[in-house]
Amino acid sequence: MELAFCVICDPSAPRFDVDLDEQGKINWFASDGRNIPEELRAMQAGLFPNQTRRGLRLFCEFFPLFERFVDSLGIEMITAEPLTYDNAIRYEKCGFDYLRGLRLMREIDREFQPGGLYFKRLDGSSMFRMPGMERTVRGRSWAIHDNIMGQPWDGVQIYKMIGVDAGINTFPGREQEVW
Repeated sequence: MELAFCVICDPSAPRFDVDLDEQGKINWFASDGRNIPEELRAMQAGLFPNQTRRGLRLFCEFFPLFERFVDSLGIEMITAEPLTYDNAIRYEKCGFDYLRGLRLMREIDREFQPGGLYFKRLDGSSMFRMPGMERTVRGRSWAIHDNIMGQPWDGVQIYKMIGVDAGINTFPGREQEVW
């Protein structure tokens, strides 16, 4: 079973047009242009990249129910493609492992450590690259969205065997944050 585009947002929360470019055209998750003013507003409001509204923080409650449903169908594995760094970390917390991307996730953690390439690029050259952003999932995710890696976030695929927690944690030193 593939879990794709699971969005649990607060429909009454303010909307941020991060899914549109500055001319109002759909930007396909910022792969076809960005809306920097809206992204800045979203970031300052505590959202993650590509979030148009604040979430209801129900994913951790939803996922075990989804897993039970998938199990009831006799399916043994759930797959997903996290579209952002923060989604990959969120899925790790739910017990997912990597089909592709574990090496990348470990590289990201290493390069955000003091002395690492991404750590050095948190130089204040944009609001998405402020020193200190390496300490949180949200900060790293915005920096990655801002192309701090020099390449787009892509190609990460994950899976979860029903009833099995893979125990993956590619950001063990993160500061705790509400998300």
